[in-house]
Amino acid sequence: MTSQQALCDPTEKKTAKHSSLTTLKLFIVALSFSYFSKALTGTYMKSSITQIERRFDLSSTHIGLIDGSFEMGNLLFLAVVSHFGAQLHRPRLIAVGCFLMSVGTLLTGLTHFFMGRYKYDTVIPILQNDSSNIAACMDPLKTADVPESLIEPPLEDERGSYMWIYVFLGNSLRGIGETPVTPLGISYIDDFAKPENSPFYIACLQTITLLGPMFGFLLGSYCANLYVDIGFVHMDSVTITVKDARWVGAWWLGFLVSSALLFISSIPFWFLPRSLPKPDTVESKSASVTPEAAVSSNHKLKLKEIAKGFVPSLRRLLGTPAYFLLLCASILKFNSFIGLFTFKAKYMEQQFGQSASRANFLIGMLNLPAVAVGIFLGGLLMRRYKLSVVSGAQLSFASSFMGYLLLLLQFGTKCDNIPVAGLTVSYNGTRSVSYNAGTLFSECNRDCSCSADEWDPVCADSGITYISPCMAGCLNSSGYGKNTVFHNCSCVSTSFPAGTSSSVKLGQCPHAKDCSRSFTSYMAVSVLSSFISSLGATPGYMVIIRSVHHATGMI
Repeated sequence: MTSQQALCDPTEKKTAKHSSLTTLKLFIVALSFSYFSKALTGTYMKSSITQIERRFDLSSTHIGLIDGSFEMGNLLFLAVVSHFGAQLHRPRLIAVGCFLMSVGTLLTGLTHFFMGRYKYDTVIPILQNDSSNIAACMDPLKTADVPESLIEPPLEDERGSYMWIYVFLGNSLRGIGETPVTPLGISYIDDFAKPENSPFYIACLQTITLLGPMFGFLLGSYCANLYVDIGFVHMDSVTITVKDARWVGAWWLGFLVSSALLFISSIPFWFLPRSLPKPDTVESKSASVTPEAAVSSNHKLKLKEIAKGFVPSLRRLLGTPAYFLLLCASILKFNSFIGLFTFKAKYMEQQFGQSASRANFLIGMLNLPAVAVGIFLGGLLMRRYKLSVVSGAQLSFASSFMGYLLLLLQFGTKCDNIPVAGLTVSYNGTRSVSYNAGTLFSECNRDCSCSADEWDPVCADSGITYISPCMAGCLNSSGYGKNTVFHNCSCVSTSFPAGTSSSVKLGQCPHAKDCSRSFTSYMAVSVLSSFISSLGATPGYMVIIRSVHHATGMI
């Protein structure tokens, strides 16, 4: 058989076609795992926002800056990597990106080990035993005989004041590493898959990706239930629970797990080829043009030649009306979505009295599966009805608009403030909201050496929360650790009828029963809105890809 006959052999063509399809499927599997890993890491970061905020004693402004550092690192290199990467070895660039994400995530988690033990304000001494008695309401003239640890709150480790910068840097590095994964991965699939199969492949990819956020929130829920210094402190000495505003979970543990997953996801891409034969040209290959020759030709491209086409390509892209309008709509959509997604768990904690662990669990088990189903159905709709670019854009816009309308219903679901003596109610139980520090004191606690800056809440049987045992005027206690109960509390006994208990227990009082119904309505609207909004995700992706190809002259 001559060389010409060998190149035209049908068996050889079938083998090449089968090998190309198998490699593409391997690439999709590897990319799916990398998407899963990076999505898990990103959502775990958001599920740990409350824990990081409390651990580093930061404001919401600082937390927003830390969370936004991922986008900062991403935007610095996204356009350049997308342009140059399309002409280079895309699988290996994705491998480098996954490795950088792994390093950045590891740096974020290791910050915990550079700090001291977490300390929180409490009147209960660490070495308390069953026989000890705590007089929270102390006479100012007798405080000289009281241990200093019961008067002054413990100081936070000075190193914690600036250690959040390492979390910022680690998250930025993760953003830089993410730049080649999404654009180069999707373009690789769209280049070497049949046009009618691309939407289905991308829909499957996004559906598998949605498992990442689900497991990310579940991991966040699990870690939020573990104390931050677990394994380093005796848990009997911890006097706060997961619902306490001072509780900090083991936020660092999930980052170590995420870092390992990202590192593993980078390995397969080092062994995947730079390019594959086009599906519509495999059977038309001639002796003069082979896949090896095409790859060899692509290798000869110089970076200088690629750079010359960057600005003209960007100008043509932004000049495409369909792409530009969808880009503007996407900016508005994600501007609101990121803020909602970042602080959703914190909102559920503060508005509905949910613990961080339960909030993350519900988001992972209710919202994200609804989003995954919506994305998958959107891909099926586009493939079943063969939607054009215009139809895909219309579906994307309509689903987003309907999702936003549903979100407006959430403003009608809320809970009343917890009754806190001196803050939301007066000491006699009447409704009164005040931000004056003077209202924290009353005749029942003026003889106590209480601090207005101390938050160590206790709950009375009446359902009213006092900001500390001292503010409740408690004279003695019984029990140990989390089970400590304070007795003879003057503010409780003087404000309510005789015969009621004058004791209080650690922790703030729960919300009223009406709050549970409001929270159920909130979650129902949230899940429905998530499902409808996600129906347009895959059509939106395909509109962008088709617009990019049209603007750059790739098809």
